[in-house]
Amino acid sequence: MARKNLLASVTGQETTNAGHEARSEYASRGASRSMMLSIEEMAENAKKMIAGEAVVSLDPNLVDGSFVSDRIEDDEEEFALLKRGIEKEGQLQPILVRPHPEVDGRFMIVFGHRRTRAAKELGIPVRAVVKNLEAIAHIVAQGQENSRRANLSFMEKALFAAKLLSMGQSKETIKSALSIDDTLLSRMLSVVESVPSAVIDAIGAAKSVGRDRWEELKKLLAHPKNAEFAGELVGTNDFQALEGTERFNHLLTELKRVRKVARKSAHDRGSGAWAPDDQMVAASYRNTGKTFSLSLTSKDASEFGQFISSNLETLYRDFKETKVRNQGD
Repeated sequence: MARKNLLASVTGQETTNAGHEARSEYASRGASRSMMLSIEEMAENAKKMIAGEAVVSLDPNLVDGSFVSDRIEDDEEEFALLKRGIEKEGQLQPILVRPHPEVDGRFMIVFGHRRTRAAKELGIPVRAVVKNLEAIAHIVAQGQENSRRANLSFMEKALFAAKLLSMGQSKETIKSALSIDDTLLSRMLSVVESVPSAVIDAIGAAKSVGRDRWEELKKLLAHPKNAEFAGELVGTNDFQALEGTERFNHLLTELKRVRKVARKSAHDRGSGAWAPDDQMVAASYRNTGKTFSLSLTSKDASEFGQFISSNLETLYRDFKETKVRNQGD
């Protein structure tokens, strides 16, 4: 039997099935099995990359920033914490990139700028999902990711909306990107258009300042003198030494103070009192520029007031004639 098997092995007879079984058994274990699984995983990953699901490692030097910025400034303290976390535990959340629309072999960040910066500074690859996105999809994904993370201030979102609008993006795209409605978008754009850019740049992101307070500042700056005052204030060294939210609060407080002083000054200049020698009547008046009020007191107040009101036509005619004569001079 052994000899028969030996001859069979030489002639190739009776070994076909056995050899096939042996190869199958070998393929199901050891290095061959690992190779087959690796090929299958590579094929699966290729499918996932096409769908934008696979996480890959990229050289951060090949990754460029988004074509539209949504941050005014970086919080260096928060970035330092993020960097230390990545150094200690690794990058837990991948970034999202798309193939660069203009440069072959490079990528453009959709979201994850700080994680990319941290990886670059640490000298390690950045974990990323690569998706073939068009510009509008890029904008929507970037805006929605940052809205979910709630790390953009009202002003950063407002400036992001204004930039997109200036680039020709539709309001529908902007609303989708920021998950906002028509009313909020209108208010955002109104603040950006009304508050001087120099003031916005000087204040910065002002993380804790919301829509209502920015609109309050907008109303105060609608007065040209207030806007001029604000422009001078934000350029001072004392103002620039403050933190973002403190800058906003300081400017708002100073504008309210200036408004109050101006109102008091106007009140003082437009107010007065009069009384005749006999003191039978006393008059006090207030002139705001748009209104003039006259108040009479004392014994003859009622009769004198009646006399004035019954002669308003004559008094006004005399006023017009006097005004014409003065203008002619």
